[in-house]
Amino acid sequence: MGKPPKKKNLADKVRKTKTSTEIKNNPFEVKINRKKFDILGRKSKHDVGLPGVSRSKAINKRKETLLKEYKTKDKANKFIDKRFGEYDTKMDPEEKILQRFSMERQRTQDKKDMYNLNEEEELTHYGQSLSEMEKLNDMVDSDDDADEKGVLSAELTASHFGGGGLLRRKTQGEKDNGGNQRAKSRQELIEELILKSKQEKRERQNQKEESQVLTEKLDQDWKSIQGLLAHKNAPKADRLEEEDKPKLDEYDMMVRELGFEMKAQPSEKMKTPEEVAREERERLQKLEADRLRRMMGDVVEDCTKTQAHMSADDLNDGFILDGDDKPTLAYQDGKWNINEEGAKIEGDDGEEEDGESGEEESGGEEGSGEDSHSDLDSEQESEGGEEEEEEEEKDEVPATKSQLSEEERKAQAEAAKAELPYTFKAPESYSDLKSLLQGHPADHQCIILARTQKCNHPSLAVGNKLKLQKLFGFLLEYVGALASRSPPELSTIDKMIPQLYGLCQLFPEAASKAMQTTLVDSAHRMEDVLEVKGRAAFPQLDMLIYLKITALLFPTSDFRHPVTTPALLYISQALTKCPVMSLEDVTSGLVLCCLAVEYVSFSKRFCPELINFLLGVLHLAVQDKTSTGYSVVPPFRQNGKVSDLLVLSDPESSQTWSKKTLPLSATQTLTLTTDLDTDHYRLSAVATCMDLLKHCSSLYRELTSYSHIFQPITILLSKHLPIKTYPAALQDLHGEILATISGSLTSRPLLVFQKKKPIPLKLFTPKIVEVLDYGKKRGNTKEEREKERLNHKYKKEFKGALREIRKDTRFLAREKLNEVMGRDAERKRKVKELFGSLATQEGEWKALKRRKNSRH
Repeated sequence: MGKPPKKKNLADKVRKTKTSTEIKNNPFEVKINRKKFDILGRKSKHDVGLPGVSRSKAINKRKETLLKEYKTKDKANKFIDKRFGEYDTKMDPEEKILQRFSMERQRTQDKKDMYNLNEEEELTHYGQSLSEMEKLNDMVDSDDDADEKGVLSAELTASHFGGGGLLRRKTQGEKDNGGNQRAKSRQELIEELILKSKQEKRERQNQKEESQVLTEKLDQDWKSIQGLLAHKNAPKADRLEEEDKPKLDEYDMMVRELGFEMKAQPSEKMKTPEEVAREERERLQKLEADRLRRMMGDVVEDCTKTQAHMSADDLNDGFILDGDDKPTLAYQDGKWNINEEGAKIEGDDGEEEDGESGEEESGGEEGSGEDSHSDLDSEQESEGGEEEEEEEEKDEVPATKSQLSEEERKAQAEAAKAELPYTFKAPESYSDLKSLLQGHPADHQCIILARTQKCNHPSLAVGNKLKLQKLFGFLLEYVGALASRSPPELSTIDKMIPQLYGLCQLFPEAASKAMQTTLVDSAHRMEDVLEVKGRAAFPQLDMLIYLKITALLFPTSDFRHPVTTPALLYISQALTKCPVMSLEDVTSGLVLCCLAVEYVSFSKRFCPELINFLLGVLHLAVQDKTSTGYSVVPPFRQNGKVSDLLVLSDPESSQTWSKKTLPLSATQTLTLTTDLDTDHYRLSAVATCMDLLKHCSSLYRELTSYSHIFQPITILLSKHLPIKTYPAALQDLHGEILATISGSLTSRPLLVFQKKKPIPLKLFTPKIVEVLDYGKKRGNTKEEREKERLNHKYKKEFKGALREIRKDTRFLAREKLNEVMGRDAERKRKVKELFGSLATQEGEWKALKRRKNSRH
C-alpha cells in the first residue's frame, strides 16, 4: 500500500499564491492607456507599465512605513538628545555651546552646599528651633547648680554617711569659761553645717550669674562683628530677627489652630438589621431566663459588678500593713494638725469612737477609690442603661444570698410571676392572639406584640416570615373586635397602630392583601343587602377604623393603588347608597366625609359624593323646604319624615352650646336624655359639616367648574340656613365659607378643542421649476456653486481616505496572519523534531533491550 498524500497546510498555499502572482517582465503584458487629448488643470490618471506594478508599489510603501510602525509598536529603544538647542537649526554651534555653558554655571551657582537642603525651612528638635538652642539662653530657675548636680561636699557626706563622727570632733580654739577646750554640741554642729551649705550655694549662684553676664556680653560682641562676615554664612534665626516679621492674619491663625485640633475618632461600624435582631433576641432570652430563676426562688447574682481597681505595684496577697484606727496627721501653717477622727480618739469613750472613726476612715478610703475610677463605672452604667428598655429598668435583681431572707425570696418570686415574659411564640391563629393579649392593659399588649416581633424576626428562622405575615391579619381582626365592643376600646386601638405600621413596612404585600380582603368582604356584604332590600346601613365602627388605618398605612395620593383606591370607592358607595335615618347615621356619614377629605387632600381629586352628602346634611338643618332653589340627591330627600333631623327644637339652646368634636362611639349608640342635649348635638353636627365645607372650598379652588359645584351650597348658606339662631362661632364660620367661595368664583373659559388651521384643497395647477443645466442640479449663485464643489471634493477625499484605511487594515491583518502562521509552522517543526528524537531514543532503547535478552 502506498503512503497517503500529505495534507497541505495554509502556509504552503500562501507561498504558492505568492509565487503565482509574481510579475514577470513580459513586454507583451505591458498595458498602455492612451488619452485622446490633454486638459489643462486636470491630473492624468492614465498609468503606463506592467499590470500590478501600482499595487506592488503600494504594498512596498506600506512595508516601509506601516509595517515598521507596527513592528516598533510598544518599544521604547530610542535615544533622544535633550541638550539645549540640539534640534534648533537657526542657532549656530558656537551660540549653542555658550548657552549650554551659561546654563551649567547657573546650576552650579544655585547649589550652595554639598547637600542642597531647603534653607527656607527651619530645623527643629522636639519643637524647638536649632538656631535658638545654639544661643544657650535657657535660664535655670532652680537653686541647685546644674553643673554640679549629684556632687556632694565632703563634710556633708561625712556628716550624713560617716556615722556622725564629724559631729563628735572637737574644734580647735574654742574654750569654755575655765579656759579648757570643750566639744561643740550637736545643735551647734548642725547649725554650722547649714551655714556652710548655704554659703557654698550662694557662691555657686554668684559664679553662675557672672558666667551668664559674660555670655550675654560675648553674644552682644558677636552681633556687632557679625555684619562684617558674609551674609550667606549668618544663621537663619539672626537673619529673621533683622527682618521685620509680618504679623499673622486671622486666616493663618485659624489654619494653625485647626492643625492642632483633635481629629475625629473612628466609630464602630453600623450593624445590619439581622445582627440587631439577633442581639435583641439574645437579650430577651437572657432576661427571660433570669425571670424564670427568680420565680423558682433561685438567687440571681449580679454579673455587672465592676472589677476593683488594682495598681501595678499590688502583690495581690491581701496583706494589710496598717489598721484603720490610726489618726490622720497633716502639717499646716508650721504646726501639726490632727483631724476630727484623731480628736475623737482622745475622748472618754476611746474604744467606741475609735471603731467608729475607723469605719468612717475606711468608708472614706473606699469612696476615694471609687471616685478615682468613677468615669469607668459611669460608662458601664450608661451602656447598660441604653440597652435596657424603660419597663425593664424597673426590675431589681438581688446581689447575694446573704442579703435575702426567705420572705424576700418569696416576694421576689411573686414579683417575677407578675412580670411579663420576655419571649413569646408567634400565634398560629386568632384565638391564640386573643388569649395572649386578653387580660392585659394597653401598654402591656403593645409590649407583648413588640417582643413577639423581636423574638420571631424573619432573619432568625425560615418560618418566621410566614408567622409574622399571619400576625398582621390576626391583629387586624383583633382591632375590629376591640372596636365592636361596648364601649369601644379606642385608646387600645390607637396604641396598636405603630405595631400594624411596623408589620406593614416589613411585609407590604401581605398587609395589602389582608386589607384588600377586609374591604372586599365588607363591600360584598353591602351589595348583597342592597340587592335584597334596596338600601343598606352605614358601616359599623370597626369598618370606619379599618378605613382610617388604610389611610395611615398606605399612600392616598397615588393615581391608582390596590388598597386605597378600593377604600375610596367603598366610601363613595356608602355616602351614596346608605340613607340617613337617625343622628347616628349623620355621625357615621360625617366620619366618612372626614375620611374622604383625608384621602383626597394630597391628590386634590374631586369627590362629588362628598359635596352632595355635605349639602344634604345642611339641608337637614333647613326649616322651610318649600322653595329652596336647589335640589338634593340620594340618599337624602327634599321632604319627608327624616328631613328635619338637624332642625333645632328650641332656638335658645344655642346660647349654652360650646363647640365639641363628635365622639366615634356615637356611630353605634347615642344616648341623649333631654332636648337641650339633642340640640347641642345637632349644632355640633352642623359645625362639623361647615368645617368640612370650608376645607373643601379651599381644596377645590383650582377646579374649572368650581362655581357650578358650590352654587347650590352658596344658595343654601345665604338664603335658607337659619344662621341667625346659631351661636356666634357658627356665624363666623358661615361668613368665612361664603367669603372663600365668593373669592374663588372667577370667570373661567370653558374647555374647547384646540383650533387648527384648515387644510387647503388640492390644486390641479402644476408647479413649474426651471432647469438650466439638464442632468445636474446646479446652484444659481457663485457661493452655492463653490459650496457644492467643496462638498463634492470633501466626499471624494473622504471616500479615498476610507479606502486607504481599509487597505491598511487588510495589510496589517495579512501581516498578523503571516506571523501567526509562521509561529505555528515553527512550533510544528519543533514538535516534529521532538517526536523524531523521541522515536529514535525509543528505537535505541528497544534494540538495547533485545541485545540484553539475547545474551541471557
